[in-house]
Amino acid sequence: MQLTIFCYVASLMLKKKYFLPANMGVSWGCFGFFFSIYDLAFKPDGTQLIIAAGNRLLVYDTSDGTLIQPLKGHKDTVYCVAYAKDGKRFASGSADKSVIIWTSKLEGILKYTHNDSIQCVSYNPLTHQLASCSSSDFGLWSPEQKSVSKHKASSKITCCRDERNDILAVADWGQKLSFYQLSGKQIGKDRVLNFDPCCVSYFTKGEYILLGGSDKQVSLFTKDGVRLGTIGEQSSWVWTCKVKPDSNYVAVGCQDGTISFYQLIFSTVHGLYKDRYAYRDSMTDVIVQHLITEQKVRIKGRELVKKIAIYKNRLAIQMPEKILIYELYSDDSSDMYYRVKEKIAKKFECNLLVVCSDHIILCQEKRLQCLSFSGVKEREWLMESLIRYIKVIGGPPGREGLLVGLKNGQILKIFVDNVFAIVLLKQSTAVRCLDMSASRNKLAVVDENDTCLVYDIHTKELLFQEPNANSVAWNTQCEDMLCFSGGGYLNIKASNFPVHQQKLQGFVVGYNGSKIFCLHVFSMSAVEVPQSAPMYQYLERKMFKEAYQIACLGVTDTDWRELAMEALEGLEFETAKKAFTRVRDLRYLELISSIEERKKHGENNNELFLADVYAYQGKFHEAAKLYKKSGHENLALDMYSDLRMFDYAKDFLASGDPKDTKLLIKKQADWAKNINEPKAAVEMYLSAGEHMKAIEISGDHGWVDMLIEIARKLDKAEREPLLKCAFYFKKLDNPGYAAETYMKVGDLKALVHLHVETHRWEEAFALSEKHPEFKDDVYVPYAQWLAENDRFEEAQKAFHKAGRQSEAVRVLEQLTHNAVVESRFNDAAYYYWMLSMQCLDIAQENDQQKTEMLQKFHHFQRLAEIYHVYHSIQRYTEEPFSFHLPETLFNISRFLLHSLTKETPLGISKVNTLFALAKQSKALGAYKLARHAYEKLQGLQIPARFQKSIELGSLTVRSKPFHDSEELVPLCYRCSTNNPLLNNLGNVCINCRQPFVFSASSYEVLHLVEFYLEDGITDEEAVALIDLEAPRLNKRENKWKEMMSDNAQSLRLDDSTDIIEDDDPFTAKLSFEVRTLPISSSCSFLATNRN
Repeated sequence: MQLTIFCYVASLMLKKKYFLPANMGVSWGCFGFFFSIYDLAFKPDGTQLIIAAGNRLLVYDTSDGTLIQPLKGHKDTVYCVAYAKDGKRFASGSADKSVIIWTSKLEGILKYTHNDSIQCVSYNPLTHQLASCSSSDFGLWSPEQKSVSKHKASSKITCCRDERNDILAVADWGQKLSFYQLSGKQIGKDRVLNFDPCCVSYFTKGEYILLGGSDKQVSLFTKDGVRLGTIGEQSSWVWTCKVKPDSNYVAVGCQDGTISFYQLIFSTVHGLYKDRYAYRDSMTDVIVQHLITEQKVRIKGRELVKKIAIYKNRLAIQMPEKILIYELYSDDSSDMYYRVKEKIAKKFECNLLVVCSDHIILCQEKRLQCLSFSGVKEREWLMESLIRYIKVIGGPPGREGLLVGLKNGQILKIFVDNVFAIVLLKQSTAVRCLDMSASRNKLAVVDENDTCLVYDIHTKELLFQEPNANSVAWNTQCEDMLCFSGGGYLNIKASNFPVHQQKLQGFVVGYNGSKIFCLHVFSMSAVEVPQSAPMYQYLERKMFKEAYQIACLGVTDTDWRELAMEALEGLEFETAKKAFTRVRDLRYLELISSIEERKKHGENNNELFLADVYAYQGKFHEAAKLYKKSGHENLALDMYSDLRMFDYAKDFLASGDPKDTKLLIKKQADWAKNINEPKAAVEMYLSAGEHMKAIEISGDHGWVDMLIEIARKLDKAEREPLLKCAFYFKKLDNPGYAAETYMKVGDLKALVHLHVETHRWEEAFALSEKHPEFKDDVYVPYAQWLAENDRFEEAQKAFHKAGRQSEAVRVLEQLTHNAVVESRFNDAAYYYWMLSMQCLDIAQENDQQKTEMLQKFHHFQRLAEIYHVYHSIQRYTEEPFSFHLPETLFNISRFLLHSLTKETPLGISKVNTLFALAKQSKALGAYKLARHAYEKLQGLQIPARFQKSIELGSLTVRSKPFHDSEELVPLCYRCSTNNPLLNNLGNVCINCRQPFVFSASSYEVLHLVEFYLEDGITDEEAVALIDLEAPRLNKRENKWKEMMSDNAQSLRLDDSTDIIEDDDPFTAKLSFEVRTLPISSSCSFLATNRN
């Protein structure tokens, strides 16, 4: 397709007073004398044409070319004319130096003059201000002002324009066409014209340019200056050419007085293959559009595009002097980038152009020529009649097939590698449009009578025909579906079903899936057409597979669901499965999967399958009938029960099996429970014999009365329901009823546990006396309960009674540890003392553990004593006031420090002990000991609260003497040895290793010594010996003894050891006791010094 120009020519020969018909075209008349046409102008609405002819203005009607009125006013040749954009007035300028302003009613309203002949006039399109230019000046006039403002010009003005275009087109007598921006910058290069231009004019929207001059013709150019062709040739120079507003009509005025009026028709030049559409744009460019993805790519050209053909990855563009062959960059179906593959630099004249993988096909009336991409003609076909339609129907590269329709009704198939054409069929009417189905079994033809005829290619049989068709296309994805357009309607036909119609403007050129490609005027669009109507036509005939194929082309979700349901009811599970997958209905997919599994296992009862389908669809009564018919009444009962349709279930059962009735009641009770009607559910469960569920509901809701009633009605053999009742009685704080229930069942162990859990110890003790096997079950929890309530002595007795001595010890150990961690050292001492006593009791009762328990006894005794004294230290360091005398704190600190020679028990702080010792030593005069304590503290981590006090004490004690007060030095009452205040051996004498015995209150060393009885002496005898008075010797007054002899008198000093001085009564006593009580290792006693 190419640019087609229809021209209506009126030869206007201006003569005097009368009109003569022109020799061709529209008769517009002429006068007796010839005058040149220098200018013309259209009224903005396009209804009138104003022509400057000689000294007159001629006003013509553009609809039929009649002269409306000649206007007189100028005395010389009129050179220019212009119409205001608002259509209210126009102006003319003449060689008589005057400008006349005329109204739209063709009346002159104003005339003014310049100093020279008027060369041009122009109206501002926005303000409607008039500019008039002469050879030496120019003037400006507007309706709002009374006078004309004039301005001198230094040179001759030949043209003035005030247009809305952003680009200025300049044609000069240097035979060049140039383009400039409004800023004055040139756009592109100059275009060579080869003639002297006299007029240039833009189309209304600026897309094209008209140019005329000395070449005696009017040429059409693009807005970029590319020459498209000649609009019309004249017999003299063209002085003026203008475009009718908002149309494709062109008026031309010539030197010889001829006026020509042309209509330009820009026909569509395009090509289509499947979803790729190529069309001409701006006469020189080609745009390739992907109709599915809406992607577009522009291929720019600098020449007129005459023909376009597209096929797969090939694109052919015919220009006046050549044909360009393009190919896609890649094989990707979404690729939209083309590159030049071949260029055939020859001029071809053809009506139609077709491109294949390796060839191009030129159609010239009856002749088809096959050319290679290099331009070599390979073969040619000559037809019997004019070729009306040609289309590539595919095939291997280099062997493609062509479908050709002729004017005589013949339809042929031609292969590009075969010189012989194959006649498919011949009809009596001319062919307008052709298409072949995807499988190439059917052929659709639109003839010159607008009838769509469909043939079977193999049998030549006419399958059907439809009227009112101007184009036809088969669906590329469905064999039995085609569409055709005509009369403003789109018609879709599937198989032999009636046609489905909907409104559509344009021509159908392609049909792919659910998209129909429609050409309307100059634009191609892809129309999404749901395939619902043909799908339902197939469904009505139970053709589910065909309906699925149609649905795949594009239908709504509702249509998919309808297809799935119909296929499911028709037991076409494969189609139903695909359709439900489309709508993502997992529920029905699970049903289909279940049915397929059952079929694999040999089940083939279609009535049962259909009943399941009806149940899923909500057709419950139909499903129940089918269940009953197939012998599965239980499934119907389950369905009604699950749906809580118990009335229908009872009607369905009627006088059925009592077991089924009981089962129905149970299900109804389940439903009542689920809908939060527990009392009704309990009654139903009881009537159905489901005691456990009735008990659970009653217990969960705290209905004790209902539980009592159930428990008393139940037989004692029903242990599980009765135990459940007892569990809820216990949970609901009704131990009496729980005990009653346990007694009914005879579960004594559970009864014991009940008494223990509710701390009803008297009943538990009574039961354990009757049944000794439950002794541990009663006394162990009782002991634990006593221990938890700080009744440790009773707890120990209980543990003993239960025979759990180790547990008693373990409980006390844990309590002791907790007391230490919580810094309750007095309690810890008490607990350790109790532990030691407990260990002693175990040692007496169990010979096997005697050694171990005695070791623990001494260990716990020591810890009890340590924690007891540390309690005083801790209170002294933590509390603001002390309840002990300084001497007592001094003794306690020394005692504790001597007790920590080996290891420090948990919770005991050496810092606190040394701090208390240092302060009390300093206060009591034991400066040496104080210094030692302060030095020891320096090596320990001291709390911040003691830091200042310790540093001050360390400094001040250095000013004191480096010895301790003798009054503080402890004395061993066994060997009378003075012991140092700081004893590395601990709390024993450094000489005799006799352990010191301390006061429990002041922690002073008591006047006590330890001795051991010899074997054979009883404790009573030892006590009696201790009570004896020590024998005393008379103390002599003088130790000198005088002796007389015969011849001499002498004195003798008697210092015998038998003489016991009574200065130390304890020593005398001790000497007596040592003589009387030989040392033994059997027992130990303490003897006091009796002064």
